Amino acid sequence: MDLSVELGRLRLPNPILVASGTFGYAREMENLVDLGRLGGILPKTITQEARTGNAPWRTIETAAGMLNSIGLDNDGIEAFVAHHLPYLSSIGVPVIVSIAGRTHEEFVRMTGRLAGEQGIAAVELNISCPNVSGGVDFGTEASSCERLVADCRRATQTPIIAKLTPNVTSIATIAKGAEAGGADAISLINTCLGMAIDWRRRKPMLGNVLGGLSGPAIKPIALRAVYQVAQAVKTPLIGIGGIATIDDVMEFFVAGARAVQLGTVNFYNPRASMEVLDALPAALATAGVNRVADVVGTLSTASK
Repeated sequence: MDLSVELGRLRLPNPILVASGTFGYAREMENLVDLGRLGGILPKTITQEARTGNAPWRTIETAAGMLNSIGLDNDGIEAFVAHHLPYLSSIGVPVIVSIAGRTHEEFVRMTGRLAGEQGIAAVELNISCPNVSGGVDFGTEASSCERLVADCRRATQTPIIAKLTPNVTSIATIAKGAEAGGADAISLINTCLGMAIDWRRRKPMLGNVLGGLSGPAIKPIALRAVYQVAQAVKTPLIGIGGIATIDDVMEFFVAGARAVQLGTVNFYNPRASMEVLDALPAALATAGVNRVADVVGTLSTASK
């Protein structure tokens, strides 16, 4: 079986990645996961300066997933380069660095700062986090998305991935902007905006009131987004949202994704990525193919 995949100029040994914000900086998971088997690692999103994040509570369990309002808590780009990147680059798998900026210029500046660093396979532009002010605006308007991706593209030779929000009227329209800007790949989707309420206290349960819903609850939304965007652009897609099993993975491939990121499942089944990798060759054989590429976008909507 050929498990390798190509996302524009980015080549991965296999299509199973772990999503930013759910895997720490990988060191935390080294005793649970064979990190060297992964197709790629996306460490926690970094910002230009250190951020303390939002007030508690920051996470709430829901009936079919979780709400989070972490607020991009991190030590900033320079601390990441000095303290986390050396370990990440030693693992031997592609490292895709997720960045978030408060302004257009900050995104471009961070992209350029990382351009000279060894061990970075790609940069994922997190223009879709619903838990912070700023940033998300770039993912809700096609022309802003296009301009941001294009300027980041000019700031580096490293492959660029645009991570889009589902909290828009037409995600396909935003994806066209990312494609026009020169994105090597598009990640779909970030979390869905939601909230939780303690009705006895008449208070929101999250300190930031609103948060991002993730996990199995959003998988149908993510599948829909991947399918719609696959019809609208030629840029390779990465599926994200409620993926936990090999069946989930194969559904995203059939819908049009060439790779997937496992996120919330890492909290309740840290070995899910290994289980999926073990099952992937047999699933491809069942589909009658011996390459991931041969099952991507094969959904038939014709009536029986």
